[in-house]
Amino acid sequence: MPSKKALVRRPGPRLAEGLVTHIEREQPDVDLAVEQWEAYVAALQAHGWETVEVEPADDCPDSVFVEDTVVMYRNVALIARPGAEARREETAGVEEAVARLGCSVNWIWEPGTLDGGDILKIDDTVYVGRGGRTNAAGVQQLRAAFEPLGARVVSVPVSKVLHLKSAVTALPDGTVLGHIPNVDQPSLFPRFLPVPEESGSHVVLLGGGKLLMAASAPKTAELLTDLGHEVVVVDISEFEKLEGCVTCLSVRLRDLYV
Repeated sequence: MPSKKALVRRPGPRLAEGLVTHIEREQPDVDLAVEQWEAYVAALQAHGWETVEVEPADDCPDSVFVEDTVVMYRNVALIARPGAEARREETAGVEEAVARLGCSVNWIWEPGTLDGGDILKIDDTVYVGRGGRTNAAGVQQLRAAFEPLGARVVSVPVSKVLHLKSAVTALPDGTVLGHIPNVDQPSLFPRFLPVPEESGSHVVLLGGGKLLMAASAPKTAELLTDLGHEVVVVDISEFEKLEGCVTCLSVRLRDLYV
């Protein structure tokens, strides 16, 4: 059977020092952030996901955004090389975690940079955002790692937000969701559904047609409910102050066979 494991990482005490690039800095409430993280993890668990907690990295303010440290394709874990040098120490603990789960491990090497938040997978198509955190060498190394396994890697421009998945994610049928002002070229995606709120662009597929979404996108939640999806809402307001979204807080491993 395919696995339903999700890597998560507890927010550290220096969370408020996290990087911001495209928004005005707001001060997150670290205690509230921990509560919200615990509720997020509980939501994953309530929908059948076994959460695997990566060793905390308390000296790394952004370490809770575990998605940026690794990209999964089938059973291969590609350890990222974050575009922000301050985040590169985050990857060691994640590498240990995926190795313990039996993944085949590969790496992005200098001069390549790649953040996991720049990767959107739809079936065997791997969209990679080429922008501030992921460079051309990182895209080339991603292709070298995944195309021999059957992936089709498509590079898309990202200039208006931090990561590709800050702009777009996808529904179970492959339709891409995005808030038009944040998407460089919607026409690059075969099926595109505009949504009315920025955070409505972000969904985590829980399985069974269920979508995990942020509480800050009620109009989009209503739209998707009207389209027949079951929406599960979590409040991640403190992470949104650091350009975080629902996808950033976990890495879903669906293709480990157990």
